[in-house]
Amino acid sequence: MSEIQKFLFDGLPVRGAIVRVDTPWQEVLQRRGKNSETGPYPECISRILGQMTAAGLLMQSNIHFEGALVLQIQGDGPVRLAVAEIKSDLRLRATAQLAPSQKDNIATDASIESLFNVHGQGRCAITLDADEKRPGYQPYQGIVSLMDENGQTLPSLAAILQQYMQQSEQLDTVLVLAANDQVAAGLMIQRIPVKGEGNLAGAQHNTEEQDQLGHNEDFNRIATLASSLTEKELLELDTNTILRRLFWEETVSGVDTQGLMPHFGCQCDRERVTNMLRGLGQAEVTDMLEEEKPIEVGCEFCGAQYHFDAIDVAQIFAPHAAPASERIQ
Repeated sequence: MSEIQKFLFDGLPVRGAIVRVDTPWQEVLQRRGKNSETGPYPECISRILGQMTAAGLLMQSNIHFEGALVLQIQGDGPVRLAVAEIKSDLRLRATAQLAPSQKDNIATDASIESLFNVHGQGRCAITLDADEKRPGYQPYQGIVSLMDENGQTLPSLAAILQQYMQQSEQLDTVLVLAANDQVAAGLMIQRIPVKGEGNLAGAQHNTEEQDQLGHNEDFNRIATLASSLTEKELLELDTNTILRRLFWEETVSGVDTQGLMPHFGCQCDRERVTNMLRGLGQAEVTDMLEEEKPIEVGCEFCGAQYHFDAIDVAQIFAPHAAPASERIQ
């Protein structure tokens, strides 16, 4: 069963969240597998995308934001781009773009470096894109390298995101992430800031003040417990069992998630694709019509296929053309 739980440690400046996604994650992979052109992801790519999906759900659940949280890794290796998008209602979708002719050359146990950071140019970005966009609106975005301070590629997505939280949000975070072809799951522990406002984190902390209050000792203890969780346990145990095993000596209180449940959902539709084609311009779109064959546009996220023949193209660029949603397909 897919579920997400948020929790607090009573009397301590520490919060947490744990997520487990099964059927929606399986749907992401099944839709990719049905795409005859791209086929299924290599196992290591599926694993990274699942971890990104779980991490995105954990981060989205901890912010008060109406819109999409987009977690992406841009690579300079076999994987050019990996994206997980989580809406505020926990609707999720994910995709990856591989370099041409690289799919069959990717090892099952390929590392972050060999997938995304072969030449040291890989980047991780988190974008907050609001549903309601006022004039002049610019989404918030934070970007970090995939390398540590010594110039070495970080070993895991969890390590990359922990570095992101520390560098971009000044927020101490522990993440444990795991995924296979059945489940995507994650645990996140964060220090609750004492005061101040920030960006994605919502606040910044004062380390000296927290030392005086003894809060660092509390956080470090709980962080150590969280870090002991194995990927196998995360994938196989339900969330309540995990929390009970890890924090049985702590007083943990659940936080209401307002009945939100992770679920698959894609925002693509024919009207969006039509607008995309219109933006390319009539000359370029007309050139795409080869030997009277229709233009085929596939959604990278859900696998939906949209077909446009010569008549459709003429309608797109006709003066005062009706929106695609108003035309009979």
